[in-house]
Amino acid sequence: MPATSDSILGVPISAVNMPQALQQLDVWVQRREHKFVCVTPAHSIMECHAKPHLRAVFNASAMSTPDGMAVVWLMRLKGHGNVRQVCGTELLKQVCQLGTGYRHFFYGGAPGVIEKLVTELRRLAPGLAVAGTYSPPFRTLTPDEDRGIVEMINASRADILWVGLSSPKQEIWMHAHLGAIQAPVMIGVGAAFDFVSGARKRAPRWIQQVGMEWLYRLASEPRRLWPRYRQYPLFVLLVTAEMLGLKQFGAFQSSIAIRQADRRR
Repeated sequence: MPATSDSILGVPISAVNMPQALQQLDVWVQRREHKFVCVTPAHSIMECHAKPHLRAVFNASAMSTPDGMAVVWLMRLKGHGNVRQVCGTELLKQVCQLGTGYRHFFYGGAPGVIEKLVTELRRLAPGLAVAGTYSPPFRTLTPDEDRGIVEMINASRADILWVGLSSPKQEIWMHAHLGAIQAPVMIGVGAAFDFVSGARKRAPRWIQQVGMEWLYRLASEPRRLWPRYRQYPLFVLLVTAEMLGLKQFGAFQSSIAIRQADRRR
């Protein structure tokens, strides 16, 4: 169970590694609690910095895992030596490989991707219980369509709902549907559907470990990802100012305290 969270630019990050994250998810499913989880790299923190309404969404998550080595290193500098990267791709694979018997629903991905995703996950985890899949259209859903999707997911009796939309669309969707979705846990995993299915190639392990996976992805998809990663120089300046005590981003500290108090109950 995540014992603590810490704030990076006012965004709470859970001080967890993969085994701790897996244990916490299992607790929530067993208790039939209703939570959503954000996988949080540096670009998500920068989007929250620019958009207070999005920061409120991330603050409402039950767990925001450290994704990307920059976030991991910052959490360690803040005194959380146990922290390791918990990215969407590995979280998805490891949860499915636990063999818990939980029913999984996969929501998102382009047409054709989700079928390949399920095939690969069943190869990695024979006997995986797939409650259902759905690839939503790339447009705003009508209220009737949205209600129909919620009813379909709930009828599947899923234990974990994996949301593979682009960020921050997936976080906003999970926040808006918390309570309406009966699955105990919703987890936003971004491009993990593409990586696990083989639709996109992930950076080699050594590039991930030195914190340059973002550069690999930018080189692979410069037009789509440049607006996201051009914020990184400013991210470095802002976190440096925060670490040196030159600037504080504590506007949402009270909500972090509330979340930690809720976990202790």
